[in-house]
Amino acid sequence: MRQNKIFSLLGIAMKGRKVVSGEHQTLEAVKKGSAMLVIVSEDASDNTKKLFSDKCSFYKVPVFRYGTKAELGRAIGKEMRSSVCVCDAGLADAVISQLEKSQAGNNEAGK
Repeated sequence: MRQNKIFSLLGIAMKGRKVVSGEHQTLEAVKKGSAMLVIVSEDASDNTKKLFSDKCSFYKVPVFRYGTKAELGRAIGKEMRSSVCVCDAGLADAVISQLEKSQAGNNEAGK
């Protein structure tokens, strides 16, 4: 497993009960407006990726693709999860910052 700040922050958010995981619970949080950030695993099905992309776009919730189902699940102390939702604005901002740094680093490595 990649040990990094994103997974560590998800673990902290989980301990603070600020994480919702699993497709149905994450989708409900997005619809209710409690979702501040959604992370969908890279190995999620195409239908799942499209579902969260569309719903998060409609409800104006940031959505990122990151990690595998196993990594997301392990980060929050659960079984495999294809989607995770952070419901705290401060923690969501911290995770988004790390996700953006990670994606910028990946883009630099690809050049």
